[in-house]
Amino acid sequence: MDVNLHWHNHTLLEQTATSLTKNGFGVTLLETRAEALAFLLQQAAAAESIGFGGSMTLAELGLIEALAASGKRLLVHGQAGLSPVERRQVMQEQLDCDLFITSSNAVTLKGHLVNIDATGNRVCAMAFGPREVLVVVGVNKVTSDIESALRRIKERVAPANARRLGFATPCAETGRCSDCQSPQRICRITTIIERAPRASHLHICLVNEHLGY
Repeated sequence: MDVNLHWHNHTLLEQTATSLTKNGFGVTLLETRAEALAFLLQQAAAAESIGFGGSMTLAELGLIEALAASGKRLLVHGQAGLSPVERRQVMQEQLDCDLFITSSNAVTLKGHLVNIDATGNRVCAMAFGPREVLVVVGVNKVTSDIESALRRIKERVAPANARRLGFATPCAETGRCSDCQSPQRICRITTIIERAPRASHLHICLVNEHLGY
């Protein structure tokens, strides 16, 4: 990595971390994905049940695989073989787990978490329910403000996810948002967390690498 770019990104993350701290969030700044994985495993040590929001960031870190032999109860609603009823049950159980780990579609320099969900299980768990919530965010997801965060999600994140999941949406074909009326539309629930939720402990892990979409 270009040294100047690395330090520019580090400065960007430090500014974001300062804003998140002012907004009441716990924050940890990590330089590499290896450090991020080690930190997450350390934080997960005391948890008996761990839920996961759908996240390419966590997939790239190999977190679920790293925890597979831990003996902990892993609540993964995206695992193969689940029926719709079983999948919903896992999502409900995620809301009452010891630790919920996910990512955010975007984080602004002013310390706001911006997300768009199709079902809402991820953003619900981020705001209330689990005893501890860890949100892992790569530097590529930092945006200047809420407007640019929403634009990032619509133009980059949603099309990539729709394509990955095999959904028949216009954005999956064109790579551009068209505010569609598709039955498989994934942009359904938009949330902006401006301050740390009152009844939840939400901790943000900022990583100085590109992770996820």
